[in-house]
Amino acid sequence: SDKKNLFNGNSICSLMLLRLTALSIRRYATFSSSSYLPFRLASASSFCTVPSMAANHPKDEVYLTTVIPKRIELFEQIQANQLEKLKSLPHDPIKITLPDGNVKDGKKWETTPMDVAGQISKGLANSALISAVNDELWDMSRPLEGDCKLELFKFDSDKGRDTLWHSSAHILGQALEQEYGCQLCIGPCTTRGEGFYYDAFYGDLGLNDNHFPNIEAGAAKAAREAQPFERIEVTKDQALEMFSDNQFKVEIIKDLPAEKTITVYRCGPLVDLCRGPHIPNTSFVKAFKCLRASSAYWRGSKDRESLQRVYGISYPDQKQLKKYLQFLEEAKKYDHRLLGQKQELFFCHQLSPGSWFFLPLGTRVYNKLMEFIKEQYWKRGYTEVITPNMYNMNLWETSGHAANYKENMFTFDIEKQEFGLKPMNCPGHCLMFQHRVRSYRELPIRLADFGVLHRNEASGALSGLTRVRRFQQDDAHI
Repeated sequence: SDKKNLFNGNSICSLMLLRLTALSIRRYATFSSSSYLPFRLASASSFCTVPSMAANHPKDEVYLTTVIPKRIELFEQIQANQLEKLKSLPHDPIKITLPDGNVKDGKKWETTPMDVAGQISKGLANSALISAVNDELWDMSRPLEGDCKLELFKFDSDKGRDTLWHSSAHILGQALEQEYGCQLCIGPCTTRGEGFYYDAFYGDLGLNDNHFPNIEAGAAKAAREAQPFERIEVTKDQALEMFSDNQFKVEIIKDLPAEKTITVYRCGPLVDLCRGPHIPNTSFVKAFKCLRASSAYWRGSKDRESLQRVYGISYPDQKQLKKYLQFLEEAKKYDHRLLGQKQELFFCHQLSPGSWFFLPLGTRVYNKLMEFIKEQYWKRGYTEVITPNMYNMNLWETSGHAANYKENMFTFDIEKQEFGLKPMNCPGHCLMFQHRVRSYRELPIRLADFGVLHRNEASGALSGLTRVRRFQQDDAHI
């Protein structure tokens, strides 16, 4: 299948150019091995100490004094009804099986993962961030619904770390909403494996480093208050009523399937549409830092509203945050976008954004890498092929890309027929396999392709060689 690596469609030569750089600073990272790359940094100014005085901007007091209390009131009404219903359900005995095979006793609709953690040890109860019930991620405070397998995760696990960062995005959203009265859009942990962000609509306001002290102060206040993350399930109509003053949330809700279970979470004054799950309360976030701010289009479309995106990082202690910030400072010295120009390797031009020019020295490195990979392919029984760059959209409809990936493709009309530049090689290799009758004696068939690929990445997402619109990758299929 099409290989998706850390570089998200990166040029193959960037791997060789940056490998030593990445390895030399990996020792500074305290997070998982998938998140060591320093090259996603936006600019040096994003990580400098900011002035103590934030830029003045008037709050939307009407939004803060009317909309937020309305949401809280609706949340509490629905929550009260659901708690009352929960009490009426039978609390039959259940068996809770832990990973080591031990079995704990509990009660249906009453015992929570936090209760079980407390039975094991006080230390676990104080450090467990999230649980999995029958392999489904589950809030620590959410009652168990029957016999189950239970796992508990701390920050040293991927699930625990991602949950802390997801919950930190809500803390960030709370600080942004309280400080600016903005309309929150989405706030996930990043898919790149470090930190989180929150997109919001501020009108004409553009955020920068000078706003960070006030935002961080709001986040610190939320953490000190140990606000519990509370969960309710709502109907589509209830969700639309709750978020009627936020056009972005309304759009999300309207797009949800009719049978979809909609969940809403609250921490302090923030009531947010979210599938969860979350950490027990905000006090588990002991260290919080805003990293940078940038612009982003709503739903990645340049024809939609311009939003402000604030990126952040958080940890369960200050020591890990300090180590991470030191890592970022070190990473600035190895920004490949600067090194590539200084060493006359490659550059990018505004007339072809996201498509890089390789200079003679860079091309030598590029070709050397190609020679190495081709040699490895031959040793492993792969045969190199060449496939077209563009195909009729009928192919992409058959493969499913038209339905699921078209917005990320470059499409155009030729003689009243729609074509698309290939974003990956898979469908072309399928046509190559299909063009004649095959025998089982030919199997396995191993095809390698260095064809040029194009993906219509949003301009705000482009980042050096690690996020591009034109690239070649060491692509192969069996």
